Amino acid sequence: MNFQNLKPIENYQFFLDLAFRRARDKGDKLRSQKLKGGRLEKSKYIEVMKMQVISDTLFSRMESIVKSYPSFDQLPEFYKEMVKLHVDYVQLKKSLAALNWLGKKSLEMFKIYHSKLDKNRQFDRINILKREFLGRVSSLVKQVRKDFVFLEEARRIMKKFPTIKTSLKTVAIVGFPNVGKTTLLYKLTGSKPEINSYPFTTKGVNVSYIGKGKDRIQLLDTPGTLNRFEKMNDIERIAYLAVRHCADMIVYVFDPTEEYPIENQAKLYKRLKQDFGKNVIVYLSKRDMVGKEKVEQFSKEYAGIIVDAAALEEEIMLLLKMDGIMETEKE
Repeated sequence: MNFQNLKPIENYQFFLDLAFRRARDKGDKLRSQKLKGGRLEKSKYIEVMKMQVISDTLFSRMESIVKSYPSFDQLPEFYKEMVKLHVDYVQLKKSLAALNWLGKKSLEMFKIYHSKLDKNRQFDRINILKREFLGRVSSLVKQVRKDFVFLEEARRIMKKFPTIKTSLKTVAIVGFPNVGKTTLLYKLTGSKPEINSYPFTTKGVNVSYIGKGKDRIQLLDTPGTLNRFEKMNDIERIAYLAVRHCADMIVYVFDPTEEYPIENQAKLYKRLKQDFGKNVIVYLSKRDMVGKEKVEQFSKEYAGIIVDAAALEEEIMLLLKMDGIMETEKE
């Protein structure tokens, strides 16, 4: 799902001005033509056409906005949780329903006044009916003015959501801040995001890919420790949801230089295995900064630990194939 494609939503006055301007243009065009019938019939016809332009404009604009949003009940679980985390989910559905209501009511209002004009036999009454129609349409639009504002605010929030392909086989790179996750992503994919030497350097979920065609794999470089959801900042919560709902596998990165105590890193590793219930590969970063003995110690303690990015890529591909994920897309 790509929320970046949601178009800006103007305020209520924009839609009224647009509809009324198009109606005036339609009226001017019709008046320049030779219309059949007497003065009364010509005037009735012009006003009916102007009303139709107004109702059609409002209906098509509201329909376009509503259809540009996904069906939230059918969203992948990751994006559904993202929306609920950042936006008033109930109000979002109500506001979209309000715009849908406005579009349909505009058509309904046109039918009512079309009928009234057809039955009218008084020239002076044409302007009265026209003003009634314009007033009632304006009232309809103003009733949902707050919904336009809410949807635009929601759009700006959702536009910042990371674009994660939820149907693609996915591997999350997890570990304490500044342990080498982003460096590993670069080694695997050649994707080179900005890397700084201070904690919480990843400002969002970095997304990159390895492989091609059916063997294409999505890699997520996640910030934070994914520990205690209620205490996470916004970016960490996004990462947590991405790992829980999108990742088929986790690569846990240990840093042997002990910028964070090994004991703490080990606790987080065990907690992630328990909480997420996913296959976890252990990768040792920064091994060139410690002695051979320490690397061997890790190898004994964590059977199958990987210290080379190329070997890690091979292991990822092998395990995903063994799990049957490589053959078919995820639901």
